[in-house]
Amino acid sequence: MNLLVAQIVSFAFVALAAWHFYMALVPRSGRRSAVPTVEGRPLFVPSRKATVLVGVALFFFAGLVAATAGMVSVGLSPVVLSGLSYALAVGLIARAVGEFKYVGFFKRVRGSRFATLDALVYSPVCVLLAIGVVFVALRHGS
Repeated sequence: MNLLVAQIVSFAFVALAAWHFYMALVPRSGRRSAVPTVEGRPLFVPSRKATVLVGVALFFFAGLVAATAGMVSVGLSPVVLSGLSYALAVGLIARAVGEFKYVGFFKRVRGSRFATLDALVYSPVCVLLAIGVVFVALRHGS
């Protein structure tokens, strides 16, 4: 069960990384639902480089979970890996909670495609991933 959770969480991060790489290659693929909007206008337009960097970070998170679970060896102690995993989980929860205006469960600006997807998909996925990361860190950290 422990290994299965680690595999699922790692796979989810790889899938999210792949999606970001795809969006960087085909910029219009997810623009309307990928960033917060106000009155139909995006608050920012992520560059290809920024989108690729997010994909790289997500791929790193997959590796962190795999390393914490002992699926791969990266030369770091289990204590360091579990500490990094806990930090990742905190970041994921912070993303799910949001900044109280445009992003997260407690956002005030609603009604856009992004806001709907954020409430139904993006923020819940962050919570589920955080739970999975903590589970892996608890089971494998020393």
